[in-house]
Amino acid sequence: MKFTQYYLDCLSQASYLIGDETTGRAVVVDPRRDVDEYVRDAEAAGLTIELVIETHFHADFLSGHLELAAATGAEIGFSSVANPEFATRALEDGERYSLGEVELEFRHTPGHTPESLSIVVYEHAGDTIPYGVLTGDTLFIGDVGRPDLLASIGFTRDELADQLYDSLHDKLLTLPDATKVYPAHGAGSACGKNLSTETWSTMGEQRNENYALLAPDKATFIELVTEGQPPAPEYFLYDAVLNRQDRELLDETAMPTTLDLEAFDRLVAGGAMIVDGRDPEAFATGHLAGSINVGLNGRYAEFAGSVVPSDVDIVLVVEEGFELEAKNRLARIGFDRVVGYLQHPLAVMAASPDRVRRASRLTAVEYEGRKDGIDGLQLVDIRNPGEIALGTIDGAIEMPVGQLPGRLDELDPARPTIVFCAGGYRSSVGASVLRQAGFEDVSDIIGGYGAWSELMAPSV
Repeated sequence: MKFTQYYLDCLSQASYLIGDETTGRAVVVDPRRDVDEYVRDAEAAGLTIELVIETHFHADFLSGHLELAAATGAEIGFSSVANPEFATRALEDGERYSLGEVELEFRHTPGHTPESLSIVVYEHAGDTIPYGVLTGDTLFIGDVGRPDLLASIGFTRDELADQLYDSLHDKLLTLPDATKVYPAHGAGSACGKNLSTETWSTMGEQRNENYALLAPDKATFIELVTEGQPPAPEYFLYDAVLNRQDRELLDETAMPTTLDLEAFDRLVAGGAMIVDGRDPEAFATGHLAGSINVGLNGRYAEFAGSVVPSDVDIVLVVEEGFELEAKNRLARIGFDRVVGYLQHPLAVMAASPDRVRRASRLTAVEYEGRKDGIDGLQLVDIRNPGEIALGTIDGAIEMPVGQLPGRLDELDPARPTIVFCAGGYRSSVGASVLRQAGFEDVSDIIGGYGAWSELMAPSV
């Protein structure tokens, strides 16, 4: 058996290639949208990808089933209760699919979504202990899938949580302790609240250690898994719908259009948003007025999708050589309206200093020294509720970064505003959103709450 896990750190997303080396037949599960790596690896291993399997309609990324099917001629498989707008193979509950010696068993495991399924992998068809189970977003390492993401389109979180409990106990916990668990996401994903940094585990470990599986009854389980979930980024619903649709394919080799300053200005005047992918430190030293800062070295697509609308054009400002990466990473969440990138941005800023703005950033020491002297200060904590529950700075307004664009009317743009997160990446995103919206005096705290709490910790 050929079994490969692909883990995409920036989206905390896992996909899988499973092949039978005796027959050369293979499947790919939950592929990301830029699919060339799967195709290359399959060819190198002498495998033919014949089926692309989706464990559910993903909300946190735009899956690559259409791209991979177009590249390989493979069928696309979903649970038989799914209703996509394109041709698929309907995978029935309990159905077995043979690749040769390797065999897959599909188990419907609704709860995170109604059409969720898990895939039990047998290295040999007659094995009594499965090699592993691909659990999608039903079971994570240390957590289970959140049941609230479909509440806005016809399903309540309690209805899905009820189904999730049954799926876990009737379909997954029946597997032997030695069976390996391979989920679709890890720590950092907003698809759960307590995901481990480990990318695989065993059923035995999860049976004994996963807080949700240790719940003594269904009522307790529902209470545990529905409280304290992080706010879903704005693009989640957009992607959940788009993953059902027949849509345009991504060409991951196609560079975005090169823009001179005149063309760049024309697009911005027409409503395009400037997304600056440089690190917060570089952005702070100088950026074009109106830019949103989402650094490529962080969770770029996720936070761009949290603060940039899905229905606007995007122009990129990045360090030279990173234009294609920025375009493709936005495409991973279905943000295809990248209309170009500014050529030689540093030279443009050097030649047009009147268009350049600096971003105010304060160390924790500077914040403590100045805060009492700032009249009308608005302090905004843009972390998630679970982070805030462990501590915050006195007087802070709680407003997760993804909620900022929709809650600007709760803040006064004329008052001095200081933004902080956990370490300084999200705060640069949030502060740039406020500046772009017309806030006059915005700073963020370098090192975020971590630096401030360390400063304020009593000396030993």
